[in-house]
Amino acid sequence: MTSHKAIVSGLSGRYALAIFDLANENNALQAVEADFASLRTMLTESDDFGALVASPVITSEDQAKGVAAIADKAGFNALTGQFLGVLAANRRLTSLNSILSAFDRLVADQRGEVNASVTSAAKLTATQSKALQKNLKSALGQDVAIDEIVDESLLGGLKVKVGSRMIDSSLKTKLDNLAIAMKGVQ
Repeated sequence: MTSHKAIVSGLSGRYALAIFDLANENNALQAVEADFASLRTMLTESDDFGALVASPVITSEDQAKGVAAIADKAGFNALTGQFLGVLAANRRLTSLNSILSAFDRLVADQRGEVNASVTSAAKLTATQSKALQKNLKSALGQDVAIDEIVDESLLGGLKVKVGSRMIDSSLKTKLDNLAIAMKGVQ
């Protein structure tokens, strides 16, 4: 297993490492991981929550009250609620998405998994996601945790990024490459 510090970096990495270590020490890693999955869903599906964490005009006190109410209503682990309060007090809620991603990398590393970022034009079905995970596992020789991102501009296909390797089979890229090739023909 590699050093956690090598997996995450920057401000988001430091916050993710702090909550990861706290959760691990308090045997709350699974609970915090589940809370973070809920937060990721809230970020993508709730415009109000997105505005709360991203707005520079909302005071840190109001952000803290808002995230405390959300954590309470959602039944989050106490560590998650406290962590959100610290982010609000330090005006770091805008980094929440990247902190969640860094935390996922730390959890995946602890499990011996590698993280793959998969961008698709539409949300993958459970069957598609499992098949992709199985194919990546056989290609990489280790378990793979998938971070799914939806980007409708891709039109179709996938972009898969594992570490520094990128596989881009998106229809958008193929059409862009065709357009470039056709410019040379004229």
